[in-house]
Amino acid sequence: MNTLDSLDVTGKRVLVRVDFNVPLDGKTISDDTRITSALPTIEALTSRGARVILASHLGRPKGQADDAFSLRPIADHLATLVDTQVSFCDATIGSEAEAAASKLKDGEILVLENTRFLAGETKNADDVADGLAALADVYVNDAFGSAHRAHASTDGVARRVEEKAGGLLLAKEVDYLGQLLGSPAKPFVAILGGAKVSDKIGVIRSLMSTADQILIGGAMSYTFLKALGHSVGGSMVEEDKLGLAKELYDEADGRIVLPRDHIAADAFSNDAETQIAQDEIPEGTMALDIGPDTIARYGDLIRGAKTAVWN
Repeated sequence: MNTLDSLDVTGKRVLVRVDFNVPLDGKTISDDTRITSALPTIEALTSRGARVILASHLGRPKGQADDAFSLRPIADHLATLVDTQVSFCDATIGSEAEAAASKLKDGEILVLENTRFLAGETKNADDVADGLAALADVYVNDAFGSAHRAHASTDGVARRVEEKAGGLLLAKEVDYLGQLLGSPAKPFVAILGGAKVSDKIGVIRSLMSTADQILIGGAMSYTFLKALGHSVGGSMVEEDKLGLAKELYDEADGRIVLPRDHIAADAFSNDAETQIAQDEIPEGTMALDIGPDTIARYGDLIRGAKTAVWN
């Protein structure tokens, strides 16, 4: 993988795909970890005189502009963390974005509007990839959490910009994963969350060769549990992946560990009535988190591990 050291960036427009998909409370960032994690790459580029253009998605605005998912608050917050000029562009591609990029001086930063305001972003559409490539002399991918997606800002643009590299965060994560999947200290415990089994197939199969236990949480728990014959009430389930879930569970030969109690509620709401459900989830309720027995069980397994990875 090409790294930042391989790039000549002075005076060049460097488009950096970052992962600024941060939690917001209205317009207030409640956790800026993903922003601060990108600072080493951003500062390595600005200190060398690069004209840095940052692109990221935020939330799921479904291909249209939605002020609730604007990156303007992220740009404002970033400006408090760096010692250089940070500007924001209301566009992601096109003449407005190109004009904003052309005004950058060496060492300055431009934050583009949410890539997912463009319907073609998640479809890896040519017009979006072309538009992003038009902004860049150099492309850097530092969005480890999005690098597996064939989107215009991660795949399409990379195919169009000749000079490119992985950022410092991406390189660090790849190095960590190389150690984990190569020769991890045992016992090795993996904790997997998320909504969909289909999003984690490759991860689960890769971990089967090295992990001693794979602890499952999140909504995908209930696809596995239903596949194994448990009642899951109104919990989120990928009905078309039940067969796959059963296949993965059997392949894992006891290494996949599933919740055995749950916090269930009558609605997905902070005001919902909740209860602890053991094994089976009552009709009229949905499971929304693991219960206290599962927390204790998972905690014991994690404390006994020499290596743990949480996805």
